[in-house]
Amino acid sequence: MLRPVLVLNFGSQYVQLIARRIRELGVYSQIVPFYEKVEKLLEKKPYAIILSGGPASVYMPKAPLPDERLYELNIPILGICYGLQAITFQLGGVVEKAQRQEYGRAKLQVLKEDPFFEGLPTGFDVWMSHADKVSRLPPDFEVLASSENSPYAVIRHREKPIYGVQFHPEVAHTQYGKEMLANFLFRVAKAEKNWQMEDFIERSIEEIRQKVGNKKVICALSGGVDSTVAFALTYRAIGNNLLGIFVDHGLLRKGEAQEVEGYFRAMNFPFKKVDASRLFLERLEGVEDPEEKRRIIGHTFIEVFERESRDFGAELLLQGTLYPDVVESAGIEGAQVIKTHHNVGGLPERMSLELLEPLRELFKDEVREIGKLLGVPEGILRRHPFPGPGLAIRILGEVKEEDLNILREADAIFIEELKKWGLYDKVWQAFAVLLPVKSVGVMGDVRTYERVVGLRAVDSVDGMTADWSKLPYEFLDHVMRRIINEVKGVNRVVYDISSKPPATIEWE
Repeated sequence: MLRPVLVLNFGSQYVQLIARRIRELGVYSQIVPFYEKVEKLLEKKPYAIILSGGPASVYMPKAPLPDERLYELNIPILGICYGLQAITFQLGGVVEKAQRQEYGRAKLQVLKEDPFFEGLPTGFDVWMSHADKVSRLPPDFEVLASSENSPYAVIRHREKPIYGVQFHPEVAHTQYGKEMLANFLFRVAKAEKNWQMEDFIERSIEEIRQKVGNKKVICALSGGVDSTVAFALTYRAIGNNLLGIFVDHGLLRKGEAQEVEGYFRAMNFPFKKVDASRLFLERLEGVEDPEEKRRIIGHTFIEVFERESRDFGAELLLQGTLYPDVVESAGIEGAQVIKTHHNVGGLPERMSLELLEPLRELFKDEVREIGKLLGVPEGILRRHPFPGPGLAIRILGEVKEEDLNILREADAIFIEELKKWGLYDKVWQAFAVLLPVKSVGVMGDVRTYERVVGLRAVDSVDGMTADWSKLPYEFLDHVMRRIINEVKGVNRVVYDISSKPPATIEWE
């Protein structure tokens, strides 16, 4: 049995990310419910226990709290954000609502030497996301680091290996976050490396074979990284009992259907193209609410797949669902719904097809790593993420054919220029959005009243956090001029400089 690091889940949007960071450091990790009893935890012989963040407040009635006997085990413990507050509250400190909430980047100042900060500078940026703060430490605790708004940003017990951090070391935008986790794992918890990505592939192939048996499977094949890697992995497990179904739902980018077909044929994937664009657009007519758009698209996809499955004799539907899709759709116990992804919360309650989702616990960059190991072409692995609902959630409000054409042209110009300027591979995701407003302009001495296009480009590793890309002003100026000059119906271009959190990457 592999000794794990256990992550107690308090409903954090980042709980799987914590477990994944630990795996990246070469140590096996498991997520368990926050209420798991000490006896169950001890059965697993964990190297350490991490208390995740979460949306609750420790001082509220029925707040989620771990078994208090946890602190008597002498097993290294790290509390992250809400986890820090749970430790403080249960061991006699005080947590209260902060007068000033703290989201995004903050400067951490290290106050005391400790193995947790071994090899790190005394000041660096961390990523905060909290509305409560510690106002008094529990007995026998000391402060190791602070920020402007969090005087107890890092704490530890003076004698026991119990630590707490108010920020999120697991997210990509915390500087030295991985190093702090490594210090905790290897210097404090004395963990040993026992995990690598090849293990996931071997385990997944065996699990797919056991679940599928001799049944046939169809795959929702979009041409993106996720579904393509899911297909490659499953094809290795069950061979020709798998058929890819590529649905053109009328919400694709300019020239995308032809590009995707070319990829699949080059890889010799067994696939079938289905043009259902008219059906999707009819279903979306008059719909403005983004959650309703996602649900309609998810249900319509399933209708198409169920029809195609009868022709192929399939009993399972393979999807390239990733962990961010699951957690934002509240598919993790205790997490809140951020937005319903068409392939998770947007699915109908009753389906004739059983779901197969071998990548459900992974993040985008992990999937790209698996794709490389499986021989998926670099051209697909480098493609920016594209949502299953397509342009429907990049047109704010009702989806109309005229608006789709405007957005396709603007988006194509943006992506084309990113590639020309050598910027496409330097940003994690980039796209255009059509806003549901018009603005006054002047073109050729004539007053115009036309649409507004928003440009979005973000830097990220996994999509769970993101910062806006600092694209050159000259580039943005060039793209703006091309869009306004070449796309009829647009007279204004804006650039989105919001981070995630508080915003999401997609606008809907």
